Amino acid sequence: MAPRFIAKQLAWPAGIGGWLVRAGMNRGNARLNSYAVDQLQLVPEDQVLEIGFGGGAALPRLIGGASFVCGVDRSDDVVSAATRKFADVVRAGRAEFHLGAVEKLPLRDGTFTKVLSVHTVYFWQSLEAGSAELARVLAPGGRVVLGFLPKGRMDRMNMPADIFTPREPDDIAAALKATGFSEIEVRRPNSETAWAVATGVRN
Repeated sequence: MAPRFIAKQLAWPAGIGGWLVRAGMNRGNARLNSYAVDQLQLVPEDQVLEIGFGGGAALPRLIGGASFVCGVDRSDDVVSAATRKFADVVRAGRAEFHLGAVEKLPLRDGTFTKVLSVHTVYFWQSLEAGSAELARVLAPGGRVVLGFLPKGRMDRMNMPADIFTPREPDDIAAALKATGFSEIEVRRPNSETAWAVATGVRN
């Protein structure tokens, strides 16, 4: 069984333990984050939302490639850290960070052209509820990218079942399809890669 402290910090980073876990996630997830951002297909006019941005590893590239970036995370510490780190961009009106959860995003309908979320689907109360919120805040034609470790790999890690819900790629794809997405694909760089990304386009 993975230590509960680590599992809780992965789900909800807080305090010095959360800072250490965020730093570790940034290093360990570098390849997945980079690949997931590639799949967004950013253009300078994009309005991008990242859900569960954690240590903020993807934020510099998102901010550099889009006109506006919004981050939503359920950890106060994470939101405060990003607001401090990217204070100049926030003051310029090109970024903002909010406390919130995927099931009830504190955002207006049809606001964004791209949505990114990496390693968060295990913590969603419902894949369909979360996917429906992504569809709500995306403009028609907007693109979603979800990075995750498939259930077969996640099960080997023995994460506490009351914190982590491992997800099958087919279940993620089905939730996206059921909530208004099309052109859904699950892909990875090569067959040896443990993680995957699911992508879709808002109808």
